[in-house]
Amino acid sequence: MVQGFPTDYEIHLFHEGNLNEAYNLFGSHLVENGGTVHTRFCVWAPHARKIRLTGSFNSWDPEGYDLTRINNEGIWFITVPFNATGALYKYEIESEDGKTFLKADPYACYAELRPNTASIVHSLDGYVWQDRHWQRKKKSETSSSPIAIYELHFGSWKLKKDGILYSYREMADEIIPYVKERGFNFIEILPLIEHPFDLSWGYQGTGYFAPTSRYGTPQDFMYFIDRCHQSGIGVILDWVPGHFCKDAHGLYMFDGKPLYEYRDQQHRENLVWGTANFDLGKTEVQSFLISNARYWIEHFHIDGFRVDAVANIIFWPGGDGGYENPYAISFLQKLNETVKQYNPNFLMMAEDSTDWPNVTSRAGYGGLGFDYKWNMGWMNDVLTYMEAPPDLRSSLHHKLTFSLMYAFSENFILPLSHDEVVHGKKSLLDKMPGQYEEKFSQLRLLYGYMMAHPGKKLLFMGGEFGQFAEWKDKEQLDWNLLEYGMHQKMDAYTKELLFFYKRSKALYELDNDPSGFQWIDVHNNQQSVLSFIRRGKKEEDFLVIVCNFRNHAYSDYKIGVPQKREYREVLNSDRADFGGSGHVNKKVIKSHEGVYHGNPFYITMNVPPYGISILRPVQKRKGQEQNGKDKMRSNVIGGGKGKQA
Repeated sequence: MVQGFPTDYEIHLFHEGNLNEAYNLFGSHLVENGGTVHTRFCVWAPHARKIRLTGSFNSWDPEGYDLTRINNEGIWFITVPFNATGALYKYEIESEDGKTFLKADPYACYAELRPNTASIVHSLDGYVWQDRHWQRKKKSETSSSPIAIYELHFGSWKLKKDGILYSYREMADEIIPYVKERGFNFIEILPLIEHPFDLSWGYQGTGYFAPTSRYGTPQDFMYFIDRCHQSGIGVILDWVPGHFCKDAHGLYMFDGKPLYEYRDQQHRENLVWGTANFDLGKTEVQSFLISNARYWIEHFHIDGFRVDAVANIIFWPGGDGGYENPYAISFLQKLNETVKQYNPNFLMMAEDSTDWPNVTSRAGYGGLGFDYKWNMGWMNDVLTYMEAPPDLRSSLHHKLTFSLMYAFSENFILPLSHDEVVHGKKSLLDKMPGQYEEKFSQLRLLYGYMMAHPGKKLLFMGGEFGQFAEWKDKEQLDWNLLEYGMHQKMDAYTKELLFFYKRSKALYELDNDPSGFQWIDVHNNQQSVLSFIRRGKKEEDFLVIVCNFRNHAYSDYKIGVPQKREYREVLNSDRADFGGSGHVNKKVIKSHEGVYHGNPFYITMNVPPYGISILRPVQKRKGQEQNGKDKMRSNVIGGGKGKQA
């Protein structure tokens, strides 16, 4: 339980912008007083003339429940002489101009089920965590570890009969085995803060400290995260510190004047989304947001944030020239530094579409301090290329290769996210040109290229089995597609690809180091074939990767290689079991002396149509093959200019 009365030190830190546990000062809390439990309420509203507490405990009659203003900066406080656990409540605020309105508690940890909007007195105590092993393991994770993220909208992944939502606890039973079986090691959930409108997907929130009651209680959400951790799956929340919902019961004009939002209308109003922008230069707002970040770490054991719309934060959203917001830059640096001081293993990921430099450099050295940045440039370029008719791809070859010009300037995540499969953009599968089988072939190629390209990986739900329709946020995924052969094979391919990624150090150990990547042939735009090498930390740990973006198979295709070794194909997206045409390399491929593609040796191989082929050097010791596992796996998977087959 918290103290009965706010301390001067807490109040000072809050107004200074450095109260990182403001959720212990504000909101509703149970306190002991003379051996009995009372309930304390505290709220910040500097422009209010009067505030009264109203709720189910007083039949929504606030008479006699006046809050006391305890400082000039607008902190108000009341203690009621009973345990109000479970009670609904709001603040009745009288503004300076005499208007009266009801507001939900900005710091409430639980709220009524929409469309109702009251806050609920609720204790976060009582849940016993079972994730010690996960917390110990997380300390050993580094940028040299594989990250494969499954992006998820909680309310439309799967529904019960009659469209009923799964609860947090029920979802644990449904999604954890599914995600684990497919090889993802993180779940990223679209915003789960309390929000009034389902179709905002959580991006227009009102209750920043309340996991939405659509799916259960805060303890139910703790259970979901705990179960994920016990299964070796991290949980990332989509977090929105840039703007908030303008609904009347929320933060907007909280005490009758701009408080959490900017004072001037130009910067306050986010016309694109119909929201209000947080005033990131206001110290009390900094305490609110940074405390919110810490709150999810401390009470819910969240493993990371995908920070939404960073471009909208670092540039003034109301400006017409895209000029820098210095308050926002300072806030992001402070946020990341504070989070890292509290939990060095917490992942901060910026969804940033700008070319702002040093997003993933330490704030102390002038960077923003994020761990990762979404590579929106790669995403846009590669999807533009893949959507183009194959006969036009030779002129768009640079769309595939340009990302390597800057791939090591930041720590990147390669996202194929929800934003790319809504609003008429089509699903990833339907974006692919050509006939039915060609669409699947190209989607397998796209996923293979993403896994082979430097950067961590993210895929939105439904992409793993080739959802044909774009995301329908009112319905569940089209699970019936898994009754069809090509979707079953797509699902099987995605599973194998993810497990291959996680067991291949060459694909992740040097993600942020240019020594981990080498072009073999970047110039073959006429045949739309790319070839390159990915390397791990050990000299012998490398992969030869060939991607063919045309529907032509090639035999005896000549590729330069760095070492005179025998090579075995360890992954081929064109294997028949994955819906392909079977252009694979079943036998060990021998290398020959002779400079080719700038390498001292070369091989000749089969290159699949619309496919990716990955080769690994055969390891020998005393005449015995040491990569027997690869040999077995190549029998399960299978794959210079060459002859067209």
